[in-house]
Amino acid sequence: MSLDFENVSFQYPGARHGVDAVTLSAAQGELLAVMGRSGSGKSTLLRLAAGLLDGYRGRIAIVGRDMAGVPVWQREIGMVFQHYALFPNLSVVDNVGYGLKMRGMTAALRRRRALEMLERVGLAAQADRSTALLSGGQQQRVALARALVIEPKLLLLDEPLAALDAGIRHQLRDEIRALQRACGATTLLVTHDQDEALSMADRVAIVDGGRVLQAGTPRDLYERPATAQVARFVGHSTLLRGRVLAHGAVDVRFTTLCADTGAHRPGDAVDVLVRPEHLQPDPPEHVANRIDGRVGEVRYFGATQRFDFVPAGATDALLGEGRALPARCVSIEPRHLLVLPAA
Repeated sequence: MSLDFENVSFQYPGARHGVDAVTLSAAQGELLAVMGRSGSGKSTLLRLAAGLLDGYRGRIAIVGRDMAGVPVWQREIGMVFQHYALFPNLSVVDNVGYGLKMRGMTAALRRRRALEMLERVGLAAQADRSTALLSGGQQQRVALARALVIEPKLLLLDEPLAALDAGIRHQLRDEIRALQRACGATTLLVTHDQDEALSMADRVAIVDGGRVLQAGTPRDLYERPATAQVARFVGHSTLLRGRVLAHGAVDVRFTTLCADTGAHRPGDAVDVLVRPEHLQPDPPEHVANRIDGRVGEVRYFGATQRFDFVPAGATDALLGEGRALPARCVSIEPRHLLVLPAA
C-alpha cells in the first residue's frame, strides 16, 4: 500500500477530539476520500499523514516506510489547501517550480518542468503573471500543479474546492480527478461534501467521532451502508423506524413492508432505508409495498424534482425524487429496501 494507517490514535492536548484506533489504507494510484462532518477527525488524519501532528500511537507508513520521526519535508508529499497558500510575491511559474527549487534543480530545468505542468492544467499562457491576477479556480489549478510537479509519493487534498462557487467546483473536481489519474498519484482527499467524495474517489471512508464507520467504493456505501449512521452521510434517504414481524416483513407503524430482513429476528428493532429514487408513483393496485398518501413539499431541480410524500396515517414524510409526481400513492420494490440495525 502507498498509505497505511495502522491502529492510529491521536488526541489534541486538552481536548476530547482526535482519532481513535484508525486502520485505513490507500493503494498505489488510488484516490481515497475521507468524509465526515466538522470535528469528525478527517482533517486530523490528513495532518498526521503530512507530519504536521506528532505524538500519535500506532503506525503511519508511506510506500512502506514508517513515518515516525520523519519531518514534513522528507515525506515526499504534495499538498493542496482549501485557500491555495500561493506565494503572492512569485509569478505563476515560480510558484509551481518552488518545490523543485527547494530540491536543488537548476533554474532552466525547473522552469521547463513547471511549464509542462502548467500546460497540463491549462495555464501555460499565465506562466509569468502574478497569482493575484488569477481567478479562484485558476489559483487552485496552480496549487495543484505545484503539488504534482515534484512527483510526490502521496498527494494530500484538504477541502480543495470548498472556497469556490458551485459552478467552478463541478468543473474542477472532474479536472482534478483526470489529472490525478494521469499522474498516477496516490491521493488522500479530505472533504465534507458528499458529491465531491462520491464523484471523485475510488473509495470513500466515512469517519465520525474519530473512528472509521465504513470504507468502500462509492457504490457500496450508497447501496449497502453498514449502519443507519453511514446511510445518513451518503446520499439522500428516509430511515423508517420499525420492528421485524416475521421473516421478510417489517412493521413501520403506518404499514407493513415486505423486505429482506436478513439475520434480523421477529421483534428486533430496525431502521428501513428508503432511497428517494425508489419511490414509484401511482403503481398498480396489487403491487407489493403500495402506500397511499399525499404529496407535500416539492423542490424543482430542472432535470428532476424532489418531493415529500406523506403516507396515510403517518406524520413523517418519505423523500422521493423523479420527474413525475405521484397523485395519491407510491410503491417501493422489496429489493430496494435495506433493513439495518436500529440506530
